[in-house]
Amino acid sequence: MKIDIVRQRLRNQRLESSEFQKPADVVAWLGAVQAQDFAGAKWAVGLRARGVTDADVEHAFDTGGILRTHLLRPTWHFIAPADIRWMLALTSPRVHAMNAAYYRKCGLDSRLFARSRAVIERALQGGKQLTRSELASALRRAGIHADGMRLAYLMMRAELDAVMCSGARRGKQFTYALVAERAPDARTLERDEALAALTRRYFASRGPATLRDYSWWSGLTMREARAGVDMLRTTLVEDVIDGRTYWLVPSRAAERRRPLRAYLLPNYDEYLIAYRDRGSVLDSPPATRGAVDEYAHHLVVDGKVRGSWKRTLAFKTATVEVRPFRPLEKNDASALAAEAARYTRFLNMPVTLISRR
Repeated sequence: MKIDIVRQRLRNQRLESSEFQKPADVVAWLGAVQAQDFAGAKWAVGLRARGVTDADVEHAFDTGGILRTHLLRPTWHFIAPADIRWMLALTSPRVHAMNAAYYRKCGLDSRLFARSRAVIERALQGGKQLTRSELASALRRAGIHADGMRLAYLMMRAELDAVMCSGARRGKQFTYALVAERAPDARTLERDEALAALTRRYFASRGPATLRDYSWWSGLTMREARAGVDMLRTTLVEDVIDGRTYWLVPSRAAERRRPLRAYLLPNYDEYLIAYRDRGSVLDSPPATRGAVDEYAHHLVVDGKVRGSWKRTLAFKTATVEVRPFRPLEKNDASALAAEAARYTRFLNMPVTLISRR
């Protein structure tokens, strides 16, 4: 079998022909959605669900239908409440290893983490949802020096230890709540069960992908990634393309050719960020040199990166300025206009589309 990497990924990532109608369903399918850019992450979810608006994703976040926490590599991700404990238990040791030098630099050790954990638990218990500055004040009142990077790593540690996660937003400010109260039904799994679950989730939602891709996305070692694949030998399909071994959970729906589509992908979208090697979604190399900058918003046409874009918000209106790497053909331009119309519906405000070279 010869895998069409682009078509399979579009389908498996649910950018193409998604059956999902709720933000929580998208997040549960993907396992984790990179979310340090909150506005971009909301659109990443909206791209994969039918008729979902920015307000719908915001509501799901505020009511705890989806959570945000430090999870992989390490950075913030959306995650389903049911998955937060087992996924953190599996991936947090690797994040702690990455953070170890910063912990030492900030003078943080196990005793201080235990003290700060107790302070945070007391401050948030009883359904309280506090901002970063409010938690910093609570830590300082307890005699714990908490500002700058030291505060950042104390907060991250509390997230990685499944003490706290996102609460509802208070205006534009983010708050934190106890995981025990925000996700009371979160599952726990034995380590091998968790590794198999994460491996299947990744290759079902992002395959075809390589072991190196999976290790990059999850933060697990190559040995751990390989062990996860070995657990699923009867489930996964393997194919070698250009000397690289790809894995996926097969989906017959992905074999059907769909009409040409354009996507205004946000920065850090899983269509790009989930892979160490992103060459398969590039257009001709000279035109796309530097196109996979993860900080950029990407224009994708028929599965290939064809340019970049940026959004400018004004009072109840938005402007999307697109910079294609080369002039768009008529069908490509029509697909882009359709995508801009979808973004208009998502934001529930007029969007002016400008295309520049």
